[in-house]
Amino acid sequence: MTLPLLPTAVVGSYAMPAWLERAKNDYLHGRLSRRDLDEMHDAAVKAAIKDQETAGVDIVSDGELRRDNMVDYFAVRLSGVEVDRTSKRSYYDFFDSVVRARLAAAPLGLVDDVAFLRRFTVRRPKVSVTGPHMLVKRIRNACYPSEEAFALDLARVLNAELRRLAEAGAEEIQVDEPYYTGFPEDLPWAVRALNAMVEGVAARVSLHVCYGNRYGKPSWEGSYRCLFPAILEARVAQLTLEFARRGEDDVKLFAEFAPPFALGLGVIDVKAPEVEAPALVAERIRRALELVPAERLAVNPDCGLLHLPGDVAFAKLCAMVEGTVRVRRELGVRC
Repeated sequence: MTLPLLPTAVVGSYAMPAWLERAKNDYLHGRLSRRDLDEMHDAAVKAAIKDQETAGVDIVSDGELRRDNMVDYFAVRLSGVEVDRTSKRSYYDFFDSVVRARLAAAPLGLVDDVAFLRRFTVRRPKVSVTGPHMLVKRIRNACYPSEEAFALDLARVLNAELRRLAEAGAEEIQVDEPYYTGFPEDLPWAVRALNAMVEGVAARVSLHVCYGNRYGKPSWEGSYRCLFPAILEARVAQLTLEFARRGEDDVKLFAEFAPPFALGLGVIDVKAPEVEAPALVAERIRRALELVPAERLAVNPDCGLLHLPGDVAFAKLCAMVEGTVRVRRELGVRC
């Protein structure tokens, strides 16, 4: 699929239906079989894809609805990581996980997720993968001499998975690193790990950095200035950031530092239930275009839509697309 000017995308997750939340908890506590949960995952993913397509989003994901959270989906698949499966009461909690042996570069199973997504959409498929920095902050280290060493070995394993994803047709791959803003002192080695993770991956790779979105609340606050200049070394095609909730002052950093990557502009506040008017979305895009060329700008929500009710998430995507279409028309693009 050829993308239009100002392509629209989801960041990754989509609204979690209440029935799927109940099913995940039932499975966690042994009240539901794996087969039944998988069937429910399939149904939820199909519905999430349909919502994105109906809203008019150009780049779609599977809603990450098979995942319990950003960490456990990977921790349980990493050979060398020991997971205490009795350590959480709700599916969305984090397992107590610890790396005890050097990681083996075995497939993590994300290729199956991409294959399912591609079967049910004609839009450009996108998959998000939690990056090594966040994973080392959540998986306890009982093997490597440092967080950096752990992250670099994670990058080796994740690089193999990203290459498999690209071969399977994942045209858009996003690395999620929300902890960059919480631990900016780590950026020199964190960016090295990121670059090792994406090396040689034959897909368009983006990096998403936000301020956290745990239960619909930020984990910290601040300015994206803390990312610069270290983030300029990131070998990615796009940096996707949160702006709608916080305001757009940090867009000026793209004019100040002239980074080599495009900007994914957050125009939808995923932490607020109010649905943005398309006119507000359009105005946010226009202001960004004063600093970033249209050819280097993409449009997306601030973060994942996981914690929003389904009708609100869908309405926000519709507003995002309609506001973007208005600006495209102003730029002379036929929609």
